[in-house]
Amino acid sequence: MSSLFDQDSSLSAELQEKMTRLGQRLDQEELKTFLTGKYDSFHALLSLMAGAGGQDSQDWTTLLLRMYQRHCERQGWKTRILEQSFGEAGGPEGRIGTKSVTLEVQGDRAYGLLKGEAGVHRLVRLSPFSSQALRHTSFARVEVIPEIEEAQEVEIRPEDLRIEFYRASGPGGQNVNKRESSVRITHLPTGLVVACQVERSQGENRRKALALLTSKLVRLREEEREKETSQLKGKKQSASWSNQTRNYVLHPYKLVKDLRTGVETSRVEEVLDGKLDQFIEAEMKLGAHQDDQISRRQ
Repeated sequence: MSSLFDQDSSLSAELQEKMTRLGQRLDQEELKTFLTGKYDSFHALLSLMAGAGGQDSQDWTTLLLRMYQRHCERQGWKTRILEQSFGEAGGPEGRIGTKSVTLEVQGDRAYGLLKGEAGVHRLVRLSPFSSQALRHTSFARVEVIPEIEEAQEVEIRPEDLRIEFYRASGPGGQNVNKRESSVRITHLPTGLVVACQVERSQGENRRKALALLTSKLVRLREEEREKETSQLKGKKQSASWSNQTRNYVLHPYKLVKDLRTGVETSRVEEVLDGKLDQFIEAEMKLGAHQDDQISRRQ
């Protein structure tokens, strides 16, 4: 009798697991229907930049980098850091933060799924750099663009570029490359600056940096088009320092709240460990709803 009960219990658990997996697959397929943008199927380039807050914000940028790396691992995507600029060590543990970093994300529909993460992310916590354990607010800006190797609508002329070679530096400022193989390119007409230090040769880093510049120029062109049609979309919140898009509070309570979609959770540790699905899904549905409203106005 007990063996039959155990067997039924086992079958019930197996059935429940299969239903859960099926539900997850259906949710994933539903989300794909929202990814109809021109570049939504492309790989992504995700850049993080520390904002106001000194070492606290640089430390926060490093935490965000880990969060996105963990999220990409959960999705089965490949990532690698193309360029990273470190801050100075500080605090009792000698923690070294990040001033800026560019992460290449290669995966199915990576740009379409991550583009809603762009904006200003705000952290409130007890500062690990304060001897008096004071509460501190830190900011970091997230930029997400599609990875585009070549684009017909963008012309990059050699005379418009300033190309510099340098040695990549690691935490603490020490040189991690003996040769000046890292590349920094400035696009003089727009002032855009890109860099790549991941490859071993100057040629490969130069090629990757040019691809990054192409992606940024395409995105700049898209933003100009969006401004031209802004009267159809109504007021749109800009990703400026005064308009944070998501708050992460670790003290005096725990809460992560997205200010665009209203999604919130008290499971801050899980979010910082890369569990971002609920925020990404809500942002995609919101974007699809807004696009639908625009098309109806037209």
